Amino acid sequence: MGLLAKLREDISTARAHDPASRGSLEVFLAYSGLHAIWGHRVAHRLWVSGLFLPARILSQLVRFLTGVEIHPGATIGRRFFIDHGMGVVIGETAVLGDDVMLYHGVTLGGKARRGAGRGAKRHPTLEDGVTVGAGAKVLGPVTIGAWSAIGANAVVTKDAPSHSLIVGIPATVKPLSHETADAARGVHDWHI
Repeated sequence: MGLLAKLREDISTARAHDPASRGSLEVFLAYSGLHAIWGHRVAHRLWVSGLFLPARILSQLVRFLTGVEIHPGATIGRRFFIDHGMGVVIGETAVLGDDVMLYHGVTLGGKARRGAGRGAKRHPTLEDGVTVGAGAKVLGPVTIGAWSAIGANAVVTKDAPSHSLIVGIPATVKPLSHETADAARGVHDWHI
């Protein structure tokens, strides 16, 4: 997929998730979550090329400009969207599938056993279509199954199967209804 096609896909994804968007130009110029994703793509390429220091410097610059901190080692799928990105933190070994959506204040944080080696998996894996509500904390090398929703301010430290509703402190897992899934994602049919 070429750069222009990726930009169009990113803008279309943002517009589909945010009914407040007024147009593609506004999304391109004013959506900090989108800018953070674009910065991460460049930093991630540097990281996988072994240019660790330039990757970290770029990621910190993007953090300063957007309020979103994504470690350049994190792996992120297509059509990722961060709504009101301020305060989002995504750790080094996090893996996000396609169509993942995060609201503001989300932490995908690390938790490792004492003595774990550098590069050991210590951050969450969010499979395709996972939505994470504002202020939620997903900690450690847990896996959240596809098309699940994590409620606002939940603290998640255990795996959850696909199509789960994960809420509370500590989080508990319940089946996710289609209505709740649609409400959590806030997807609208906007065209660019």
